[in-house]
Amino acid sequence: MDSKIAMNPNLLVQYLEKPASEFTRADIVRYCKENNVEFINFHYCGWDGKLKTLNFVIQNLEHLETILSAGERVDGSSLFPFIEAGKSDLYVIPKYKTAFRNPFMQVPTVDILCSFYNREGEPFESSPEYILRKAHRVFKETTGLTMEAMGELEYYIIAPDEGMYPVPDQKGYHESAPYNKFANYRVEAMRLIAQAGGMIKYGHSEVGNFTHEDKIYEQNEIEFLPTNIEDAADQLVVAKWIMRQLAYEYGVTLTFAPKITVGKAGSGMHVHCKFTKDGKSMMIRNGELSDECKKAIAGYMTAGTSLPAFGNPNPLSFMRLVPHQEAPTSLCWSFSNRSALVRVPLGWINNGKDMAADCNPCEKASNKDFSDKQTFEWRASDGCADMYLLMAALCAAARHGFELPNALDVAEKTYVGLGVNIHDDKNKQIQESLEQLPDSCVAAARELERDRRIYTDKGVFSDSIVDYMVKYLNGFNDENLRAELGNDTEKIMKLVNENIHVG
Repeated sequence: MDSKIAMNPNLLVQYLEKPASEFTRADIVRYCKENNVEFINFHYCGWDGKLKTLNFVIQNLEHLETILSAGERVDGSSLFPFIEAGKSDLYVIPKYKTAFRNPFMQVPTVDILCSFYNREGEPFESSPEYILRKAHRVFKETTGLTMEAMGELEYYIIAPDEGMYPVPDQKGYHESAPYNKFANYRVEAMRLIAQAGGMIKYGHSEVGNFTHEDKIYEQNEIEFLPTNIEDAADQLVVAKWIMRQLAYEYGVTLTFAPKITVGKAGSGMHVHCKFTKDGKSMMIRNGELSDECKKAIAGYMTAGTSLPAFGNPNPLSFMRLVPHQEAPTSLCWSFSNRSALVRVPLGWINNGKDMAADCNPCEKASNKDFSDKQTFEWRASDGCADMYLLMAALCAAARHGFELPNALDVAEKTYVGLGVNIHDDKNKQIQESLEQLPDSCVAAARELERDRRIYTDKGVFSDSIVDYMVKYLNGFNDENLRAELGNDTEKIMKLVNENIHVG
C-alpha cells in the first residue's frame, strides 16, 4: 500500500485505500455497508460561518444511494438573511471528498460537507462556499496558477484555575505540560481533525496566558499545511466544529474571538498563501522571492484596506487591530517581520546548507531543496471571519495583483526592511508614510465600497453580496466605538462576552 495512504489518519482514506480527492459515491456506500454505518450527517455553513447539521438514519441501501445522489432540501431563509422566505428552498448536495467518520456519535456515522444549489439545479450564487469556488476558478484562468492556503487557528481555553505550575503573564509561547495546561486537549483535537481530513502542520501553546477571577485563560494554536484553497476553507470549518464540540465534552470554554480582555494577547487567524503550477511551487526563483509572489503581495497591498471587511467582520476584531500593539495595522510587507501586514517567513533557502546533517553527525549531508515550503502570510484576519468569504477575498485580491500593470512597483514601495518594527516610535516616519487598516466595521465597509471592483470583477462576488456586506458591516455602527470604550474594562468586557462565540 502507498505510504501516503497507509499512514493517512483519515479513517475512510485508510479503508478505501485511495486519497479523499478520488472518493466516489460508490466508495461511500461501500464504506457504510462494510462498517455498519447507521447515520449520514450533512454539514453546511450558514451566514454565521458555523457548521449546520442534518441527520439521516440509513433505512436501506436504496435510501443511502438516494441520500448521496439527490441530497436534501433546506430552508435557505433560515441560513442566509438575504433570502426571502417566499423563495427560500435550497438543495444541499454532498461533496464526497469531504466524507469523514464522525468522532463524537455513539453509533457508526459518516459526515459529509455539502454545497448549495437552487431550484434550477445550479450552484447557489450567493453561497460563500460557491463564491470561493468561483474565485479560485477565475484565479486559475487568469494566472495559470493554482492557489494554496492554510490557516493558523489561534484560540483561548477558559477553565477553573487550579493554581499549579503557573506561567508568567503573557509568557506562554511554546510552553510544555504541565505549564501548558491544555496540551492534552490540543493533541486530541489535532488527532480528531486529522481523522476528519484536516492536514495539520503542528500545534503549540501561544503567548496569551493569564488568570482572572479564579479562571485560567490559556492561548494555543493549531496550524495547517498548505492545500488547495477550497479544501483549506473546508478543513478550517470542520476543525472549528470539532474543537468546540471537544471543548464541550471537556467542560471548558473555547473561543476564537480576536480579543477576550484588555491588555492581553489577541487571537488572529493568519492565512499563509502559496502558488503552484503543475504541482510545482512558484514561490522561489533563483533563490529569491519570485515575481509571481510579489505580484500577489501587491494585490494584498492594494486591497489591504478592504480585506478586513471579510477577515474582520465584527467590532471585536478592531479591539485587536490597534496601532502600536503586536497585530499589524500598516499596509506593508517584509521578511520574518511580525509587525508587517504580510510576512514572508523563513523558507529554507539556505544556499544548499543541510542543517539536519550539521546537528546530527551520523547523517550524511544532502542537497535536498526544501524551498517549496515557502509561503507568505496575511496577518490581519481573525476567527470572526467566514472561512469561505475570507479565502475568496484573498484569492480575488491575489488575482488583482497579477492584473496590476505596476504590481512590482507597488511591492517595492510597500516593502519594509528585515528587522524594522513598524510599531516602534523610531520608525514613526515610515509608519506615517504607509496606508493604515480601517479601525471599525463601518470604516471597512467604506473601503469595501471603494474597492468593490476587485471582488466583483469577472463575476466572483455579486454586487448584491457586496451590497449586503456593506449593509451588514454598517449595521454595527461602531465607527467611534474604540474612542467611546477607551479603557473602560466593564464596557469592553460586555462587548467581549457578546461576541465570544462569533465565527
